[in-house]
Parts: sequence; C-alpha cells; structure tokens
Amino acid sequence: MTKIVKICAVALFLAFVSATAWADDDAETIQLFKNAGQSGSFFSKSYGYAVFPTIGKAGLGIGGAHGDGHVYEKGKVIGETSMTQLSIGLQAGGEAYSEIIFFQDKRSLDEFTAGNFEFGAGVSAIAITASAGAEAGTSGSNAGASGGKKDAATAGAYHKGVAVFTIAKGGLMADASVSGQKFKFNRTGK
Repeated sequence: MTKIVKICAVALFLAFVSATAWADDDAETIQLFKNAGQSGSFFSKSYGYAVFPTIGKAGLGIGGAHGDGHVYEKGKVIGETSMTQLSIGLQAGGEAYSEIIFFQDKRSLDEFTAGNFEFGAGVSAIAITASAGAEAGTSGSNAGASGGKKDAATAGAYHKGVAVFTIAKGGLMADASVSGQKFKFNRTGK
C-alpha cells in the first residue's frame, strides 16, 4: 500500500511540475485555439469558455493531472478555475497539453461555475506536439486537435452545451486518459 501511495505522490508532483514548467498565459493559448481550425469558430458562437494554458499529466500505473486557468463570459474574465484528475490503469510517462472548454449558453456556463463540476472524458494524445483528441462533456462530447503551435487543426461540436479541445504541448505518455476530470471555480469581483 505504501508503494502505491509513493507512486501516486510522485505522479502528482510530476504533473504539478510539468504544468508550472510549461506555463503560458491565457492570451497566447486563446490565440492558439483561435488559429486552430474549427475551434476558432467557437469563440464567436459560445457564451463563454474556460482556458487552461497548461495541464501537466504524469503517471506510472497511478497518475495525476493538474492545471489552472480562467473562465470567460462573453470575452471577459469572471473567475479562476482549476482541473485535477487522478487515474489508475495502464499508463506511463508524462505530458503537457492546453485545454479549452466552450460553453454554448448561459445554462452550461452556470453549471460549470456553480461549484465543483466534473465530467468523464476520454482523451488520447500522440507524444511531442503531434496531435491530441478528446471526448468530454457531462455525458460526452468530442473534439480533437493536431499539429504544433503554428499548425494546429481541430474538429468538434457541442454536446449538452459543452465542447472540449486539447492541443498537445510535449511529453511522452503511453496513455493519456483524462476520465474523471474535476473542476473548481472561484469567481473574481466584477
């Protein structure tokens, strides 16, 4: 049991270190997604979005991921958010990726900002900024991204008011499962 706890602690530490080492600002990440094919059109048709410039993920049997970001409503920051994930299964390595969650309407944004929000998702990523794909939502949505910072391409649609896109930044991970992502939200003063 102590071996499992140690592995989990190391995985979480690596996830937090990865997120810090790859930290970008929101503006750079938002511009990346605006230039990334179909995800660019979501900015004009979404009610709001949550952007995570860098999520660090690491694991060896037991893994973890973490990233901090901001939530935007109609283009203005309304609060801070964080994503945390623990996973158990066949996985080894570490990676960093950017993630954006679009909210189609006020209802979907309100659900996210109501407190603790979580959804199950399946994300697969190919190592070293080659490509990433995602399925996410309260019961599932899908999106994908491929390419590096300058040539990312994406495809996706809303599912139950939520659409998720990811872009791999770097790393090497045998499995990039993100099922069980949990989000926290703290509103900033208006």
